[in-house]
Amino acid sequence: MPDHPASPVDRRLGRYAVGARFYDLLSLERPVYRPGRLLGVQLLGLQPGDRVLDLGCGTGLNLPLLRAAVGEQGRVVGLDLSPQMLARARHRVRSAGWGNVHLHQGDAAAVPLDQLLPGQFDAVLMTYTMSIIEDYRKAWERCVAALAPAGRIALVDLGLPRGRWAPLRPLANLACRIGGADPTRAPWELQSQHLRQVEHAILLGGHVHIAGWAERRSPRPGQNP
Repeated sequence: MPDHPASPVDRRLGRYAVGARFYDLLSLERPVYRPGRLLGVQLLGLQPGDRVLDLGCGTGLNLPLLRAAVGEQGRVVGLDLSPQMLARARHRVRSAGWGNVHLHQGDAAAVPLDQLLPGQFDAVLMTYTMSIIEDYRKAWERCVAALAPAGRIALVDLGLPRGRWAPLRPLANLACRIGGADPTRAPWELQSQHLRQVEHAILLGGHVHIAGWAERRSPRPGQNP
C-alpha cells in the first residue's frame, strides 16, 4: 500500500530536522536578516519585568535580545514546532544560565497560549515565521487573544524584492523555498479589531518587512474612530 504524501508540516519538519544544526551559519542572519530582527525587538518597547512570547523561536536567535530587554524580573517564552530547532535554542538557554527563559514545542495555531504562562503576555514577537506557519491566521488570532491590555506585537517577515533590488528576486525566492517560507503571503497586512498598526518598515527593497501593532484605544466622546 503506497505511503500517503507528506503534508506541508511534515515536509517543513523534515527540512528543519536536517538543517537545524547549521541553520545559524547558513541562514544569512548577519548580512541579511539580523537588521529586521533588531528592529522588530525595538518596536516592542520592552521594559524590565515584561512577559514576552517568541512565536516560532527556532534556534533562539531572538532570545538574547529579549532576555536583555526584560531582565531577570521578566519572562521570555519561546514556542516552536521543530524539536531539532528547539534543541539548539535550549542549548543556548542552558549555556547562558537564563532561569526565566522557557521553551515549548508545539504548533502556534493549536497550542493554547494561556497554558504557556500564567496570565497574559505583554508582547509577542514573530520573526520570519508567519510566512511558514500553515494556519498563520489562526496563530495570529491566538496571539492577539493572549495579549495583556496595552500589549504589543512585532512581526518581521519576508517578501520578494522590488525596484532596484529586483535583480536579487531569484536569490530571495530560493532562500524562501529552502526555508519553507511563502514570500507572497504578506502577513504584515494582518488586521485585528483590537490592535492598530503603528509601524511598517521595509528593508532590502521589500525582501524584509517589519510591522508593529499596539492596542487600539477607544476614541474619546465626540471623536471619530
